[in-house]
Amino acid sequence: MIDVASINQTGSGIRLPNFCNLGVMLRSLVIANLFVLAAATLKAANVQRVGAEFMVLAAFCEPVLIASLVALCAARRWLHRLPYVVSLAIIAAFEIALAWGVYHLGAGLALAGAMSLAQLAFLTLFVTGCLIAYFDLRSRALAPAVAEARIQALQARIRPHFLYNSINAVLSLMRSDPRRAERALEDMADLFRVLMADNRTLAPIADEVRLARQYLAIESLRLGERLRVTWRTEGMPGDALVPPLVLQPLVENAVYHGIEPLEAGGEIQIEVGRAGEDLVMSLRNPYQGASNHPGGNRMALQNIRERLQLHFDAEASMLAEVSGGEYRVTIRLPYMTAPA
Repeated sequence: MIDVASINQTGSGIRLPNFCNLGVMLRSLVIANLFVLAAATLKAANVQRVGAEFMVLAAFCEPVLIASLVALCAARRWLHRLPYVVSLAIIAAFEIALAWGVYHLGAGLALAGAMSLAQLAFLTLFVTGCLIAYFDLRSRALAPAVAEARIQALQARIRPHFLYNSINAVLSLMRSDPRRAERALEDMADLFRVLMADNRTLAPIADEVRLARQYLAIESLRLGERLRVTWRTEGMPGDALVPPLVLQPLVENAVYHGIEPLEAGGEIQIEVGRAGEDLVMSLRNPYQGASNHPGGNRMALQNIRERLQLHFDAEASMLAEVSGGEYRVTIRLPYMTAPA
């Protein structure tokens, strides 16, 4: 596993946002400009003057905001390695210095007589503090999805349909094929080990694929030829980092809701590869309308979607759709690796 703090993602264990993330940049621009608009509205003598006041304040704030995002993006790894309070103090000092520089390099001419440097410094710190607080609260709001993912997966593992049937399948192989029975027990041990681990850190996609293969190997003991799986991972970058337990729950849903209800079984198609600067995961399975199994599919999908937002914000997406008798889930997220 890779420590989230060692990479440039927002997530559990990190309270600073990833300033290189497109979603973080867009949210910062929108929120900062809303504050500028509010300040312009308060300062304007009448409604007609709001636009003019906004342009004056924007002439100062926009260069500061853009320069801040560029600089903080460049320094993200260094800031994430520092204690949280220290990194906040550095950001505050940098913002004050940047505001002073922009003010004296020309933007202050437009602000002459409008706001003093002290007022602008206060506005800069206030907006910066609100942005940091917003991203911190957003991260905390999404963080429970990480623990929930492990709980859901652990509950799935101890469901009688999986645990008891898997044990019975292993017992039936003890004499006829002891080597295969031993491998099945090892796969079960690995599954539980991953589920009991701290899953707040990103993991290589190769580990996720291996976990999904182990799960399918166990399920094949009881489903036999009813379960057919096609893997397309030739173009997979094994070092790409993804949230843990992002692929295995999708595979489990495909088995539980797509294969088990069919008397003749069916085929699951799993494709993992790189598309430009993105990592794309796609999974297909048969779809026969409402399953006889109890719900849980939507909860798993929502949990994965929340964890993608937590780690990658607007740069990741997940699409679930039904087409031509197939249920398809496609996940797209930025291709990134652990720092050297």
